Amino acid sequence: MSLDSSDVEKIAHLARLAIAPEQTERYAADLSNILDLVAQMDAVDTTDVEPMAHPLHMAQRLRADAPSEPNQRDLFQGNAPLAEAGLYLVPKVIE
Repeated sequence: MSLDSSDVEKIAHLARLAIAPEQTERYAADLSNILDLVAQMDAVDTTDVEPMAHPLHMAQRLRADAPSEPNQRDLFQGNAPLAEAGLYLVPKVIE
């Protein structure tokens, strides 16, 4: 796909970008190259390719799900103006 300088000016206007008039030809060529690359990738047959969540076949190293600090809820709620049954009480905001 080939873009010209008027296409670049339209795209720049829609994106609210200020582009110097002497640079529109260069941007047109660069964007045309990008669109050509996308067209090449779109032409590749990917019917037998399984989708991947990550480009590397690696397992995520996970740490043990264990608490790393003592429970200090009572200490923190002691500083709160209102707390009841382990919950912070706040004024009603929405009617």
